[in-house]
Amino acid sequence: MIGFGDPYFSSEQAAEAEGEIKLASADTAGASDRAGRFASRLTPRTRQVDTAGLALLPRLPDTADELKAIAISLQLDPSKALRLGKQANEHVVKTEDLSRYRIVAFATHGLVAGDIDGLTQPALALSAPSIAQVEGDGLLTADEVLGLRLDSDWVLLSACNTAAGVTAGAEALSGLGRAFFYAGTRALLVTNWPVISVAATDLVADIFKRHAAMPTVSRAEVVRQAMVQLMDGPGFARVGETPFTYAHPVFWAPYSLVGDAGGE
Repeated sequence: MIGFGDPYFSSEQAAEAEGEIKLASADTAGASDRAGRFASRLTPRTRQVDTAGLALLPRLPDTADELKAIAISLQLDPSKALRLGKQANEHVVKTEDLSRYRIVAFATHGLVAGDIDGLTQPALALSAPSIAQVEGDGLLTADEVLGLRLDSDWVLLSACNTAAGVTAGAEALSGLGRAFFYAGTRALLVTNWPVISVAATDLVADIFKRHAAMPTVSRAEVVRQAMVQLMDGPGFARVGETPFTYAHPVFWAPYSLVGDAGGE
């Protein structure tokens, strides 16, 4: 597996992340408590402002939690399997030999044409070039995905609206989805609307854990089982209370499996 997530879209976000790292190393009790967080990976309403650049996007630190959970569920070392923060950039995606990996995962903002100035096609938001010190614009567009070489069983696009069409009103999956299939993946796990981070971490990690444990079971059945488990499970819990369960479709229904649904 290789995963890309928690990109930095501005120097302020990078500085914030570096502060978190220093705090954690100085205080072992400084682990982030997600209690009460109900974050959605919803792209800001950039069309209502005069100028919309990459720095307008909020950081999504929960995406790192999601990717780490997937890696751990597959008994992998997250430090080796994941490219987070500054490493989640265009240069790394384009120069890494992605054909070596059975699972390629992206957890970030998904954009459609018009969300960012000059963006004319769907894209995944990655670390700003000025932060990562690489060339590019920080956007992995559908055209650029076509240039990737994949040989993966799964591609995970855990962002908002990654099943969207290439333009408004276009056929679903005609954007990023079609591009990743042309690049060489056999199945896609995409979203139809913004995902809720706390539920996404549990759901997606369980999907890949089940698939690893039951390789002869179809991917469609694995996804179904994970969704049922999330619905019937304890929900979002914190000390002494359960503020909400995950039974509502907003938590589990955004994800869709597209492509090869067979077992190994």
